[in-house]
Parts: sequence; C-alpha cells; structure tokens
Amino acid sequence: MSGAAGADANAGTTAVREAYRFDEAALAAWMEAHVEGYAGPLTVEQFKGGQSNPTYKLMTPGRNYVLRRKPPGETLKGAHAVDREARVLSALGGVGFPVAHVFGLCTDESVIGSIFYVMDMVEGRIFWDATFPDVPAAERLAYFDAMNDTIARLHGIDYAALGLTDYGKPGNYFERQIGRWSKQYLDDTDAGRDADMDALVEWLPQNIPAGDESSIVHGDFRCDNMIFHPTEPRVLAVLDWELSTLGHPLADFAYHAMMYQMPPSIVAGLGGADIAGLNIPSEADYVAAYCARTGRDGIANWDFYVAFNFFRLAAIFHGIKGRVIRGNAANAHARERAEAFPLLSDLARRAMERCQKLYG
Repeated sequence: MSGAAGADANAGTTAVREAYRFDEAALAAWMEAHVEGYAGPLTVEQFKGGQSNPTYKLMTPGRNYVLRRKPPGETLKGAHAVDREARVLSALGGVGFPVAHVFGLCTDESVIGSIFYVMDMVEGRIFWDATFPDVPAAERLAYFDAMNDTIARLHGIDYAALGLTDYGKPGNYFERQIGRWSKQYLDDTDAGRDADMDALVEWLPQNIPAGDESSIVHGDFRCDNMIFHPTEPRVLAVLDWELSTLGHPLADFAYHAMMYQMPPSIVAGLGGADIAGLNIPSEADYVAAYCARTGRDGIANWDFYVAFNFFRLAAIFHGIKGRVIRGNAANAHARERAEAFPLLSDLARRAMERCQKLYG
C-alpha cells in the first residue's frame, strides 16, 4: 500500500469493532492489580491498522497504554503468539533498545477472552512514506542514519545474555527459510507457477553465501514500523515484533534495505524515487554505514540477500493470490497484493541475475 493510503487506512483509532469487544471492567480490574501507577477511569478504542493481533488504545486521565491480544476464537497453533512479543520487548527494553515498555502479560484467557499484554503508548511520528516527505530535505540523512543505527544495534545484542537462546533456531537460516517458502510456493497449485519463481527455487539453495551467523531479527524492519521522536531524528520505539526470531542478521538488514528497490505501491519503498535529489543516502552508502557499525568489511553477495527477501515476499504474495482465487482471503487489500506478486518475483529474479553476473 502506498504511503498516503497506508497512513489513511492504518493511522488512528476507531470504536472497538463488534467482533473484538471484551469486558472492559474486567480489564480495568486487571490493570488495577498488575500495572504500576494505573489509575482509571479507563476508555478503550481500537487501532485501525490491519494487524494480525488486534491492538487497542487504553486511555486514562494520567497516561495512555497499548494492549495487544491474541484474536478471539480458534487460531492456528503457534500463530498470534503475543506472549513471545511481550517476552522479546521486555528483554530488549531491559538493555535500552528502543521499544515500548511492557507493563504486564496476562495469560489468563478468562479476563478478556484471550491472552494479552499491556505496554506504554509511545507518542511520536510514524512515517508511512519511505521518502520522508514531511521532513526537511536537510534532515533526511539523519533520519536514515537513525534507522541504520537502530537495526545495527539490534543485531549486536547478545541474545544469550538476555536468556533468548530458545527464541528461535540458530543456524542454517537461509536453508530452512528457502525450503519453507519454496514448498509453500510449489504446493499452492491454485495460484499457478511463475518462471521467475521457478528459477529462484532452483538457484537460491545452491548459492547460499558462506558464513553462518545468528542474532535477534525483527523480520519486518521498515520505516512505518517505527515511532520517531516528535521533532528529532531519533527512533523511540520499534513496533510489530510478531515475526521476530533468531535468524541471520544479513537477511534482516537486506529486508530493510530492500526499500531502495521496493515500489511504493506495495509497501513503504523508494523504488523510482530521486534519491540524490531527496537527500537520501544511496543504497551503497546505507549498506556501508551498516557495515561500519557492525564491524564488517563490506557484504559479499549482497544481491543474494536482496533476491532472497524479494523471493520470500513474493512467496507470501503468491499464497495470498491462492487464497483470493479460492475465495477465502479475508484482507480487503488481498486482491491488490495478489496482483503485485509478479512484480515481486521479477524484482527477485533481477537481484539473482545481478548476483550471477558478479559472482558467476
């Protein structure tokens, strides 16, 4: 979704939707008992954004909070694990990484009908457009540097010291991910085959770069998943940790840097933008800044990591295409995502071909 459309569809709150209502008095009683400094009365609204975990704004006279819950009703095993989110947020907050402070996790489903956690409502700015049009051109470099610094800090955190050795499977990240998404693509016969995807399914597993690393990875690190300071080029909180795990830091960084080639019609991207004219660092400079911060002497096979990420996203959109064809795609934007699938698979193949040209 483009920046302006994304902001319009996702920003702000609305009255709690019928299917997501709960006993607000029961929540208030839980807050009274578990949230330090809580004082009612409590007013509840729901954020408009299409998060897979329903998210609510809790307002009191003294301060505002955010509640994230597992959706009510039956859910897929392992999905919507808000307890995982609360765990990683608490661990990262404990070492000063910019995340919202978690006040408490409730695993008692009888309170509001599903497990939930309550965190601080961080006030600031979210940029839905990767060109940062609301920021003066002279300041844009500093905003990009703030994002770069934040993801480099994340990848430098010692997850074992935070007790997160079981937060994911360290090692063989690309092998496992390529296998998973290749299978999903090949198994969805309704969505059909695609020549670009077929080429990637064959090439990617045979060209995984040497060197296995593991760090905490966010999984969806984009400008619109961050809250910036109201006036300064500073990240106050990184949002949406539902895809976080232990994985390869270069997969996570390349997903973030993929914004340079991403068409803004799909997610916040810089594809087609006049980078120099906007005073945004070039892709090469952005990669070099990350390397300097993480002690790397460049990133060999950079385009492999880009190809992998476009392939992964294309596989996800291919799955959405299958659900649209079968008539069981719930999301209102599913059809436009299904239509964007060939563009993503083409971008993945182009990155693969750049890699082949450079490295054979």
